[in-house]
Amino acid sequence: MLQFKNAEKVFAIKGLSQAIEIPFGDQKMIILSGQIPLNKQGELVGKDVKTQTIQIFENIRDILEACGAGMEDIIKLGIFISDISQIAGYREARDQFINLNHPPTSTLVEVKGLFRSDVIIEIEVTAIV
Repeated sequence: MLQFKNAEKVFAIKGLSQAIEIPFGDQKMIILSGQIPLNKQGELVGKDVKTQTIQIFENIRDILEACGAGMEDIIKLGIFISDISQIAGYREARDQFINLNHPPTSTLVEVKGLFRSDVIIEIEVTAIV
């Protein structure tokens, strides 16, 4: 049975679930909504891609923990960035959170804009536990 989840440590946006759990026998797939750099109070964190990415990965970690998972369970990242020239800052921040020996698959897309002009990056996650 599908379970829609929200982590108390992460700002909840009305009208969407932060994650959905899909059972597969003794495993489960967790798909996260695109995460943006908002803190628990719903305030934007950072004006640069590195700082925003750190906040996003902290949110991802908190949501996965609420689902009984961890960062090591991530199998796929989807990255949407408004300025591809800032990719080094993203990678520097990302590398603090993922398993560098067995990194997840990923797709990186440069976009014209995200839902707010001050949001530089949004990240989707799929995990298997």
